[in-house]
Amino acid sequence: MQAPDFAQVSAQALTPRDLVFLFEHFPVPGIDAVEAAQRVIERPSTLDSMLEADYVFDAIHDRQTLWLEVSPQLFFNVMLRHCLPSGPRESGERQAIHYLANLLGLFTHAERLYRVTRNDADAYQYLVDLVAAASQAGPERGFLVHSHIGNFAMFTAGIRAEWVEHRHRYKRRPVTVEYYCKMGCSYYFRASRHPLASEFGVQQVFRELAERFGYYRDGLANMARTYLGHSQSPAISGV
Repeated sequence: MQAPDFAQVSAQALTPRDLVFLFEHFPVPGIDAVEAAQRVIERPSTLDSMLEADYVFDAIHDRQTLWLEVSPQLFFNVMLRHCLPSGPRESGERQAIHYLANLLGLFTHAERLYRVTRNDADAYQYLVDLVAAASQAGPERGFLVHSHIGNFAMFTAGIRAEWVEHRHRYKRRPVTVEYYCKMGCSYYFRASRHPLASEFGVQQVFRELAERFGYYRDGLANMARTYLGHSQSPAISGV
């Protein structure tokens, strides 16, 4: 079975253009951006430090109207770090940030948000339909559906939190943000226990997301309120 597109827990989702962008705006003169970009991917700790740097945030934030200079994965990676509490990040948190940034990049295409895999024939608009699909799935398909329920719940509880709360309060819909949080925790944990989670390298990040779902949800909600509410920001089509 080929690794699914969401199974990315490192900076490998960043493009060569992303890496060059980081060094083009490096605050020390005389850096060969292309040469430095070729070397830094071999030093993950250095790259993570750069993604935390204020100069990178300022460079991306000041150029939101030109956000196609960088990939959505880099944009979300930097912005999410800025919206989470600052301070030293352990490896589990660094992996989770890379994972979520890649996921948000995938979900900039609305059809990907509603499909378990990129080329899935079926689209699922509601969490209840995904849960029903999970109950009828075989082992491999079950892992993918459980993973997608966690991803869908994290996206909805974080990026679409205000939309969920508005529908609950004013349109009397029964589903709340807390419901998505509980479902996300549960299904990330289930997915983490599947042998394929270890095979695809997402076992630890799924456990991290299950145990600290609220922490990352709050970061996504903060990012949505602060940086995704204007037309010049990179749009997430599912919002």
